[in-house]
Amino acid sequence: MRAVHFGAGNIGRGFIALALHRAGYDVTFVDVSATLIDAINAASKYEVREIGPIGVVHLVDGISGINSRTDPDAAARAVAAADVVTCAVGATVLPFIAPIIRAGILARASDAPKLAILACENAIGASDTLREHVADGGIDTALLFNRTVFANTAVDRIVPGQASGGIDVVVGEHFEWIIDRTPFTGAEPKIPDARYVDNLTPFIERKLFAVNTAHATTAYYGFLAGAESIADALAIPSVRAEVDAVVAASSALLVDSHGFDPEELAAYIAQAIKRFEDPDLPDTCIRIGRQPLRKISRTERFIAPAARLAESGGDPAALVRAYGAALRFDVLDDAQSVELQSLLASHAPATFVTRVTGIEASHPLFAALLAETASVEPSLV
Repeated sequence: MRAVHFGAGNIGRGFIALALHRAGYDVTFVDVSATLIDAINAASKYEVREIGPIGVVHLVDGISGINSRTDPDAAARAVAAADVVTCAVGATVLPFIAPIIRAGILARASDAPKLAILACENAIGASDTLREHVADGGIDTALLFNRTVFANTAVDRIVPGQASGGIDVVVGEHFEWIIDRTPFTGAEPKIPDARYVDNLTPFIERKLFAVNTAHATTAYYGFLAGAESIADALAIPSVRAEVDAVVAASSALLVDSHGFDPEELAAYIAQAIKRFEDPDLPDTCIRIGRQPLRKISRTERFIAPAARLAESGGDPAALVRAYGAALRFDVLDDAQSVELQSLLASHAPATFVTRVTGIEASHPLFAALLAETASVEPSLV
C-alpha cells in the first residue's frame, strides 16, 4: 500500500507517517525543503523515539521523498498512484499543495479505488478546505467525487522542537488521530493508530478550544512574563491562573455544546497540561506563540469559543484577556508577529478588531475585543 504525505517536518515524520507505516503503508514525503527531501532519500529510514515511561523507539522504513518545488510532476504522479494522501503543512499552506493534488487526481486511473485524502492540521474542517482549494483550480465536481474521499480529522501529539540535523524525531508518548468515518460509507482506510467516529466536531473542538487554547495562552502570558519555556511559564502563578481561567471558559462551552462529561473533560485537559510541563518534552513560548494572526482569527482557539460564549450569555472574559496577551506577542523573527504589530499601529482599534478577528460591531463580543485592543500599546515597527 502507498501513502503520500505532504510536509516532511517533525509532525509529518514523527506522527502521521509513523501511523501510516505501522498500518503497512510505504510513505512518500512531498516537501519543498531540498535539505529534508535529500536526507530522506539518502537515509531511506529514520527513528521515532517516544518520551515516556517505556521509551519505545519505532523504525520507519520504506520511505522516499519528492521535492515538489523542483519536480511537481513527480509529486502529482505519486498522488495518482497512492491509496492515501495526508498532509501536515499548516492550514495556510493548503492552497499551495492543492494544484499538485488536483493534477494527481486528474491523472488517476478511472477504475482505481477512491483516493482517501486526510488533512491533519490544527484547524476545523481542514480536509473540506483542501477540497475547496482543489476544486477551485477547475476540476469536474463529479470526477472529484468519483475519485476521492476527503475526510476531516483531529490530531494531537506533542512534537517539540528538535535538535538540528538528521531526520530522527522525538515525540510525546500520548497521541490521538480521530477521523470522520461518514464520507467513506464503510470503506475507510485501515489505520490502527487512528480512531474513526461518526461525529468529529466534538473532538476537533475539544482539541482546539481546550488543548490548543491552553497551550497558546501559556505561550503568550509566558512570553510577557519573560519565561523561555512552556514549562517555566506554567510554574508562574499568574500565568497558570490565566491558563486555568481559559480552560474553565472553554470547558463550559464544550460541556454545553457537546455534552462532554465534566470530570472526563477535566481529566483530558489535565493530562494535556501535564504534557506541557514535562521537562523531557521542552518547548518554548516563542515557538508555540508563533503565527499570532492565525491564532486570533475568527475560527481559531480564542475568538471562536469566545464568540459562542458571548452569543449564549456565557462569560468570555478570560479568552478576551488571552487575546490581549496575543496582541502583545512582539517577536521580530516571526512574520505574523511583525505584521500584527504593524496592523495595531496603523489601524483604529475598531477597524483592527473586524479585520483581524472577523467580529463585526453588531456582535456581542465586539465591545470586549474593542476595549482589550484599545488597551494595547503597539510596538514601533
